[in-house]
Amino acid sequence: MINNTLISVQSNIVYLQSGAILAGSPSTNTSKANKDDYSIIISHLFNPETQVIYKAILHIQAHNGYIALISELRSVSPCFQYLWTPWCAPIKVKHGDVSCRTPRGEHYRNVMGTRCKIRCKQGYEAQSSEVVCMASKHWSSNYACREIRCPKLNMPANGGYKCSDGSYFNSRCEFFCSPGFSLKGQKTATCQYSKVWSAGVPTCVDMDSPKIKCPNVKDKWAEPGKLTARVTWDTPEGVDTADGILTDVILKGKPSKSDFPEGLHKMSYTVFDRAGNKGSCRFTVRVRVRRCSPLFPPDNGYMKCDSDGDNYGATCEFTCTGGYELQGSAARVCQYGLTWSGTDTNCAPMNINVGVRSAAALLDQFYEKRRLLIISAPTAANHNYRFQMTNLQHAQCGLDLRHVTVIELVGTYPAQIGRIRHMLLPPGLALQLRLQLQIPQRSFQMVLVDKQGMDKQRYPFPITAAELFTTIDTFPLRKDEMVLQQEAGQTCQS
Repeated sequence: MINNTLISVQSNIVYLQSGAILAGSPSTNTSKANKDDYSIIISHLFNPETQVIYKAILHIQAHNGYIALISELRSVSPCFQYLWTPWCAPIKVKHGDVSCRTPRGEHYRNVMGTRCKIRCKQGYEAQSSEVVCMASKHWSSNYACREIRCPKLNMPANGGYKCSDGSYFNSRCEFFCSPGFSLKGQKTATCQYSKVWSAGVPTCVDMDSPKIKCPNVKDKWAEPGKLTARVTWDTPEGVDTADGILTDVILKGKPSKSDFPEGLHKMSYTVFDRAGNKGSCRFTVRVRVRRCSPLFPPDNGYMKCDSDGDNYGATCEFTCTGGYELQGSAARVCQYGLTWSGTDTNCAPMNINVGVRSAAALLDQFYEKRRLLIISAPTAANHNYRFQMTNLQHAQCGLDLRHVTVIELVGTYPAQIGRIRHMLLPPGLALQLRLQLQIPQRSFQMVLVDKQGMDKQRYPFPITAAELFTTIDTFPLRKDEMVLQQEAGQTCQS
């Protein structure tokens, strides 16, 4: 160690103040030219490019009260005494091999200047492909063989993977998805020598449709008198094999607890999962109606039915046209056993018994069946009587359509007679009829009696058929008759 103060530097000579002390003593690496000169070898340097070894020498000289330090870099002859002495630690490569090249052959593999190439086994890579033994007695860099490793794979959402050897070279990873999800992409990936996986991470996609099971609805029978049935079922729930998140169940058709008409009704339920996959199912609702064999209106009569006319609980009512009376059941009901109650209905010509003993007995035969127009005159030559009968001769169709029976009372007691069309009434019965209805014998008069036996209108003079029909058509019962006749197509042209 030199303990002094630096004064100046010229070229490669360093001048120190006089009186400086040089610490230490010469060694084997120290040479002395004279008592004031010293030379010290500082280190050896090796140039691997030129294969030349250099030594660094420091010369110390005293001159005119100053000490000069002179550095020198001098090449060393190949025969330098320790050039071929083992210098660096022997190379041992695990998972690989090494080949070295030295100036004097393989025997000197670890001498200074030795250049070694590193080769690793498959699946490994060298940290440095070539190293050199340096003068520092260390190799120029690390030469270990490290196992090749790819970047860690990302875990696919809703899935995972299993690898044969982690992320190391040639490791084969198989991807899988959670139940309800399908793999989109490559199923496997292998770690390659380039530290890159052979395929990217696939995705797990929800491609499975949700499951939904529709109800099994049995056939329903309509209730009595109805053509509908109330049908009830439980709303199904959808099942998703993926994340279990579903939309509300959508029904196409009438909801549960609704009244369904007769027939087959096609229904469906639909549900969607979060990925938009659709699940659906279909079912049917069938409503049946118990029906009897169809009924038909009788000849010369009408039939009016409620509900659908022939379904269980339906009622059919029958009426006859004017001049006919109903025989059999006036109303029949379709029963559970699909048969009609009562007996067959028909309309027979009305049989008027003029041999009764009282006017009341005669009028009772027309009750709820016919209207009566009673025409009374003192003689057959009465002008009003002749005019009225002539006017009604051309209106017989209108009278029949309105269920009107004409009774003629002509003459005075005991010479009076009565007539219903071609049937003659006994004088006593004709007299009773005038007395009961309070009809005068010695003047013209007409009395209109409805089907309930009520005196509806009296006429002291003749009227036209049109006037008579207008009055009858205002009766409440007549309005219902007109509807039935219109449905049956019964009309009069005159």
